Formats: sequence, structure tokens, C-alpha cells
Amino acid sequence: MIKDNQKYFNRLNLLIDAVIVACSYMLAWYLKFESIFAAKRAGVGVLGMDTYFYALYFIVPGYIILYYSFNMYTSKRTARKKYEVYGILKANTVGALLFIVVLYVVNQPNFSRTMIFIFYVINIVLTTLSRQVLRNTLQYFRRKGYNLKHILLVGYSRAAEEYVTRINANPQWGYVVRGILDDRVPRGTLYKGVKVLGSIENLTIILPENKLDEIAITLALQDYGMLEKIVDLCEKSGVHTKFIPDYNSLIPSRPYTEDLMGLPVINIRYVPLTNTLNWVLKRAVDVIGSAVGLVVVSPIMLLTAAAVKFSSPGPVIFKQERIGLHNKPFQMYKFRTMEIQKESAEKKAWTVKDDPRVTKVGKFLRKTSLDEFPQLYNILRGDMSLVGPRPERPLFVEKFREEIPRYMIKHQVRPGLTGWAQINGYRGDTSIRKRIDYDIFYIENWTMALDVKILFLTIFKGFINKNAY
Repeated sequence: MIKDNQKYFNRLNLLIDAVIVACSYMLAWYLKFESIFAAKRAGVGVLGMDTYFYALYFIVPGYIILYYSFNMYTSKRTARKKYEVYGILKANTVGALLFIVVLYVVNQPNFSRTMIFIFYVINIVLTTLSRQVLRNTLQYFRRKGYNLKHILLVGYSRAAEEYVTRINANPQWGYVVRGILDDRVPRGTLYKGVKVLGSIENLTIILPENKLDEIAITLALQDYGMLEKIVDLCEKSGVHTKFIPDYNSLIPSRPYTEDLMGLPVINIRYVPLTNTLNWVLKRAVDVIGSAVGLVVVSPIMLLTAAAVKFSSPGPVIFKQERIGLHNKPFQMYKFRTMEIQKESAEKKAWTVKDDPRVTKVGKFLRKTSLDEFPQLYNILRGDMSLVGPRPERPLFVEKFREEIPRYMIKHQVRPGLTGWAQINGYRGDTSIRKRIDYDIFYIENWTMALDVKILFLTIFKGFINKNAY
């Protein structure tokens, strides 16, 4: 039977990594200087084999230290594979750069940079493969019932249910939930095969038996008053204890934590665009993009303006109050697509399919989204962004803020000309709840790459849409 000994696997990992680093380096040397692909040339300044291999005394321990620095020897039982690959890439990139810097510092211009690059590629590939083989091996034994961790949950809550659900869905993690202790839920209650064993007081009997690998505290919010007592009791037993907070109703996606001089602070919502660098980068793209966009589409805008002017009486540009960043109102511009109507009638509802207020030209403009082009001016002046949640009228903001949970989160970023919800089909007379879910996903997962993806997909999916009436 394989025991769950993290130190044993760390040492095994360390030994394998050291061997792979050495082998990758020697293979890189062979490919560069001795293989059929090597450039066979003799000349002054070419270093001997002993010089290259002498560097291994520093490279192997150096890379092991780097791997430690990038947390590559922490438990990977529940870690996603992509994060481990990302760590390998980061560690090797830093290692290669440091290698080159050291060569410049010691004034060694003849050391082959090509060989370093070959070593960089080979080491990443072999380390990734070895980690995957080890991961697959461990997962196989865990599925067979070895290398398991036995856990007791303290507290029946939504967090406990979600924890059990995830463990049951991932047997390769090797976790076994022995049961739940709770003062409110009756003994014998089952949730997906996990039974409530009794009250929390039973910890005083269970812990001395020393048959558990971990205690997971999954108290409901209303029971947090006993948290300190339970933690103290668990830690005195020497059993590894972790806390799974029951705050999904308050923080429905990943929280963002910060250290305030030793005081941990959990932000209710993680918004990458509150970072100054991200904000400046996005704003720079908005200014350049809107300026270029206005120049590029100006001929189309002139033709559109003429079509609006001659199709029905009234102004070419229609402006309407919308709610933007930090709940501040602004005037949003569009090409007019409706007949002139009283302001009270215009405010009472949004457009629906076959709306009689929409002109023939307006119907085409809405279908092709050409009526939105004047918003490039809104973007240039800072009211809007190229990508973001679509802005809404004050009347509907007040309505939805009471009806739809988390609706107002969309106002933590600038509204956009296009957005994640729109390219997924949620525009016009569609589900507001679904639209908000997509908007919040965008807000919490923003990257410049995501903006580029949305802009690209808008060309194919956003401009012409069946829900644009």
C-alpha cells in the first residue's frame, strides 16, 4: 500500500527533476556539437566539452532552487495541469535568462547561446512529460484505493455540499469524506453517500483516535461563532485543518485577497480593471481604436446619415441618457432608427420584434448594428469602452437593480460598444439575468486577450444578430 507522504513524493520529484535537468543539458550539448545536425566547424574561441559540463555543478542545483521558488514541490493533488505547465515555463524562462546574464557577467562570449535555447526547450518538454507521468501514476493508484486522504467535515452547509460534490466527481484526487459533524442537521442524514455522524462535540472523541488525515471546517455562516473553538481543538490534535468558508451566496465567484500589513482582506469582487496598469492599457486601446475606427468607418457613417435624413423627418443623431461607470449618467449617441415620438413614450419600453416605431432604414441599421457607430465618439471622450457591458437607461437600471441579484456590478467598469454577452447572443429582448451572468464573467476575468477575442468575434457574430430589432 502506498502511503500519502508528501515529503516522499517531493524528494522523488526533486530527484527526477535533477536527473532531467542534467540529461536535458547533455542532450542539448550533443545536438549542438556532436549530432548530425551540428555545424562542424573548428575555430578559435570554441569551448571544450569539459567547460560546458563543468557548468552542470551550478545549473542542476540552480534549477532545483528555481522550482522551489515557483512552488513546484507543493501538493498537486487538486491542482490543474495547466498551472503546473505554466510554472515549468516560468521557472525555465527565468533560468535561461539568468544563465545568459551570468555569462555576460563572467565575460564568457563563446558559450553557445543556441545550446542554451535547445536546453530550454528540451528541459520544458521532458519536465512536463515527467510530471504528467507521475500525476497519471498517482491518479491511477488513487482510483484503486491507495494513496488516499481521509477527511472529516465539521459543519453542514452549502460549502460542505459543494465540497462533497467536487470530491465525488474527482476520484483521482484521492480524498475520502468519512462523514459530517453538525449540531443542526439530524444524525444519519445523507448527502451523496456522506452521512452526518453526529454533533460537533463528537470531535473530542474522534480526534484522539488519530485515524484522520484532514479536518475540513465547513460551518454555515450562522455558526461562525464557534469557529475559534473548533480550530483550537483541531490544532491541538495535530491533524491538518483547513477552512472552507460558506460565502458563495455573498461571493459567487473567485475572491481576491490582499495583505494589509498582516491583516488578510477578502474583496467581495475581483475586478482586474481596478489595477492602474490594466486601466491605462485598456484606455489607450480605446482611444487609439475609436480614433482609427472613426476614420475608417466615416464613409459608411456619411452614407448612413444621408439614409436616415431622407427616410423620415427628424434629427440624424439620436441621443439618450444611459448609466455608465460608477453609476454616472451620460448621453449615448446612435443613428436615429425610429420615428419621432414623445419623450414619455420613448422612455417607457425598449424595442421588441416588429416594433412599429422603427423605420424601414432603422430596421436595417439595427439588424447590422450600423446605428451604433456614433458611439465611437462616446469611447473617444471616455464615456464608454470598445468592450464592456452594454449600458442601460436609468429607468431600467432602477428596475433591474431590485429584481436581479448582482445587476449593479456591471457599473464597476466602463460600458462597451460590444461585449461578452452580445457575442453570445444576449442583446435586444433577451434574458437580462443571463446577460448579467456573462457581464460579470467578463468583469472578473478581463484580460486584453479577452478584449481582442470579443472584438474579433463581434465582426462575425455581433454586428448581424437575430435579436437586434
